[in-house]
Amino acid sequence: MRKFVVTACISLLMTQLFPQQVNLVPMPETVVVEEGVFGLNRKTAIEISDKSLEALAGFLNDYLREQYDLQLTTKVSTKGKSGIIRFMLDKRMEGETYHLDIDPHSVIIKGGKAGLFYGLQTLLQLMPAERGEKLLLPGMSIVDKPRFGYRGAMLDVGRYFFRPDEVKRFIDLMAHYKLNILHWHLTEDAGWRIEIKKYPLLTEIGAWRRGTQSSRAEDAFDRLPHGGFYTQSQIRDIVSYAMQRNITVIPEIDMPGHTLSVLAAYPEYSCTGGPFKVLEQWGIQKDVMCAGNEQTYHFIENVLDELLELFPSEIIHIGGDEAPKDRWKACSKCQEKIRQEGLKDEHELQSYFVKRVGAYLQSKGRRMIGWDEIMEGGLAENAMVMSWRGEKGGIEAVNMHHQVVMAPNNFMYLDYYQGKPEEEPFNIGGNLPLAKVYNYEPLSEKIDPANRKYVVGVQGNLWMEFIHSYSKLEYMAFPRLLAVAEIGWSGKEKKDFADFSARISHDLNKLDRRGVNFRIPDVAVTDEKDEHGNHLLHLHCPVADGSIYYTLDGKDPLQYGTLYSSPLKINLAGMDSLKLLYIVRTKQGRVSGTRLLSLGK
Repeated sequence: MRKFVVTACISLLMTQLFPQQVNLVPMPETVVVEEGVFGLNRKTAIEISDKSLEALAGFLNDYLREQYDLQLTTKVSTKGKSGIIRFMLDKRMEGETYHLDIDPHSVIIKGGKAGLFYGLQTLLQLMPAERGEKLLLPGMSIVDKPRFGYRGAMLDVGRYFFRPDEVKRFIDLMAHYKLNILHWHLTEDAGWRIEIKKYPLLTEIGAWRRGTQSSRAEDAFDRLPHGGFYTQSQIRDIVSYAMQRNITVIPEIDMPGHTLSVLAAYPEYSCTGGPFKVLEQWGIQKDVMCAGNEQTYHFIENVLDELLELFPSEIIHIGGDEAPKDRWKACSKCQEKIRQEGLKDEHELQSYFVKRVGAYLQSKGRRMIGWDEIMEGGLAENAMVMSWRGEKGGIEAVNMHHQVVMAPNNFMYLDYYQGKPEEEPFNIGGNLPLAKVYNYEPLSEKIDPANRKYVVGVQGNLWMEFIHSYSKLEYMAFPRLLAVAEIGWSGKEKKDFADFSARISHDLNKLDRRGVNFRIPDVAVTDEKDEHGNHLLHLHCPVADGSIYYTLDGKDPLQYGTLYSSPLKINLAGMDSLKLLYIVRTKQGRVSGTRLLSLGK
């Protein structure tokens, strides 16, 4: 159970000195605030117990240099008694467990290599947001470990390509919040993003499209030509970069559906022979890989051979979703394969396809994961399931004793709107505010307690149909991805959205200073009534040290707003409702969009 213990004699003092003392995301298992502070300055030294921890010391120094213009010396030692930050490798500590102890003389982090990295992330979160502040760290003891071993985020680069440096920036942000899986969706109808040397047309043709037909005529940018791909050298670099941050990159090569980028380059792997073009308009396509053609499987195996050389992950994602059966029903090769294999129908043909690919991966020492459609027609032995169409598929797979990652669209699809559509950038649809993400519980009551061990984690998904810039990607991901991180790391006991909101209100200032384009959360409102029936509206700013500007007459609060400073007394007598428009301004000057609060009917 997660708990926070404050010794009574210093509680008030510590609150005054360190208002950010527990503003950690995700919340650790146990935090005990203790007496004293540690002052970090240019005389502070970094000690590592093992030369293999030099990279960890480098991460700390890089952060201190970038954020506070501070550089510390590093030495291999365990002898320093004062003024040191010590990383102690303890191979007896399991997995991602770490201990962090801060007293007036030292900061000591113990754990295995993964645990030490996460202990460092906690330490960085404890540092002040502002460059000019003294680097004083409150005395405390933290014992921590994650709830789930799989804590993921999916990045769809198939629809819109993101540069390697942008992918790395996203990886850095994931690592800071203790997410450990990057699910890299590399192929789509709209683009093939990975260099395969045996099939050069995949990137010469499949990585490019002439334009994108937006659902909004005024969105001219979306109709520009688009493309790009990662060379094998770039992929190795990104995978290595992620591994240094304790993140495993799981690649996804989607099949047999979502493959127009393949068929445009190699139409012989289709049922009809084409011609095809890389998709320019969103939607599920009837043209998929031919499951009755033996050459299709040779192609897939050759692609996977090169993929496995680039990605050391045990788990490989093969998609398996949204594959219409229209072409297979009319294809003589597919119908012949159904007869040859004694299959009942096209759904069992898909199961045959998936199981065959899974068996090939297993022969190479890898393991297959796919979207919950891979269950249709029968689930392959040892396959993992990613449940996206709600939780139903995941619950069924768990009850069959298959490992499951919960990523239900109604809780984990971070491309959905996070506010009123009229107040938000244009997106695919849905409604997924921060509170709904945070309150998701992956261990459904519908799962037998004995089978809950098969739920290995959670994942937030970022699909890019309407996210065609990195800035918008960050806006859609943050702060909701912080909620995903806390679901994956922290226990469900004492889950409290108000507490979470208070913690991230401080952390958002740090993201602001780093230039992350997060969505400023909505203002929380406490509505009270006095003895005369007046409403007293308390507006709670979602970003620490931020400001709220509001209007009550329908005017633009950015231009005409009044600075909120005390509860608003509102009398609705003779009125059906009151509309309050507001914006939030952060300490750094970032401004939210205009948002509406309605009071009354």
